[in-house]
Amino acid sequence: MAKVLIVSDSHGLTSELVELKNRHEHEVDLMIHCGDSELEATDNAIENFVTVRGNCDYEIRYQDDVLEETAGKKFFVTHGHLYSVKSSLISLLYRAQEHQANIVCFGHSHILGAEMVQGILFINPGSLRLPRRRMERTYVILDIKEENVYLHVFDFDQGEIMELRDTFTLNK
Repeated sequence: MAKVLIVSDSHGLTSELVELKNRHEHEVDLMIHCGDSELEATDNAIENFVTVRGNCDYEIRYQDDVLEETAGKKFFVTHGHLYSVKSSLISLLYRAQEHQANIVCFGHSHILGAEMVQGILFINPGSLRLPRRRMERTYVILDIKEENVYLHVFDFDQGEIMELRDTFTLNK
């Protein structure tokens, strides 16, 4: 069992990231930032986040891709621009399969989404700064219990968006 907070595309925001940590760090086991933070790795706002480099990041200490494991699940984290995620998830799917990932976390499009593709859960938490297709500034918390993943989508300003709750079952 584990809880994972996922955020992306905060584009220079710092107080919002600090607020997310203050709200949730006591309840989550892992915090992921999917890139375009536009912050240096030493910035307090990004501290304790697993962070990758987005197309708007110039911090050389961030990697393009990161693998993390929690609750027996392997997370493949990337921004998405190197995999053309605005047009298709196929390149990202192939890369996730190479790493035997169970869950893929990415951003870049600023579009909130969650879907299963060939047994792998793909999560785009949307954007804290410039959301597209929705008005809410979103982030996600996954609650992992064995093979079930419970998706909770949050509007930064209003709290959980209850109608977007979902459950996914991962392949064993």
